[in-house]
Amino acid sequence: MPIQSPFPIRLKEARTIKGLTQVQLGVRIGMDENSASARMNQYEKGKHAPDFDTMKRMAEELGVPVAYFFCETELDAKLMQMLHLLSKQQKERLLIQLANQD
Repeated sequence: MPIQSPFPIRLKEARTIKGLTQVQLGVRIGMDENSASARMNQYEKGKHAPDFDTMKRMAEELGVPVAYFFCETELDAKLMQMLHLLSKQQKERLLIQLANQD
């Protein structure tokens, strides 16, 4: 039995939190206004998956890292969002702290 990708759920969740319609998100990442809703709907239904470039543009517009779209649990998704907000220096310090735990 194939495992369903978390991508459609995460995409819809991030878009909704940002307060964008499917058309608005599609247009903001460069899709034609006439096809944006249909394409975004297919992504959110899991019928098609975007290429990495499109996925990257969506992530940037929604303020999440691309990895967020593939988090299997809500906890992982929230952690990914929090990590995304940290500076490089903060991430490096956190990594050192985690590595030094017994």
